[in-house]
Amino acid sequence: MMRCLVERALTMRIAKLQSVCEWAGVEPVVPLPGSKLGLAIRSLGSGPIHGLRHPPTGDTNGWYIWCGELSKADDFFSPLHVEHLAEYVPLAVEYLALPPGYRFLIDGGNFEDVWFDSALLEV
Repeated sequence: MMRCLVERALTMRIAKLQSVCEWAGVEPVVPLPGSKLGLAIRSLGSGPIHGLRHPPTGDTNGWYIWCGELSKADDFFSPLHVEHLAEYVPLAVEYLALPPGYRFLIDGGNFEDVWFDSALLEV
């Protein structure tokens, strides 16, 4: 029992020493400096943090980030330069190198999920 707990703690510590892309087994695709993402600023603090990445187009990097429930309102997302995300959602910054087609869900505590969603590439 004790050995199992020690191995689990060690595995968790090793996992945190990896980048999110290393942990997910993908090549990083870092957003270009000055590129924009969509951030639902009014949703911040209303629940877990969600992020999804479409393919980049124009001056956008494909990222959309929100908390809690997703809204279809036209003004739900506001454009934000990628360099300013840390001011609003610092926990999301380490996920930004995930390539297009990836999503993440974190709660700021112990829950973290990263997965590929091919539908995100079909926009």
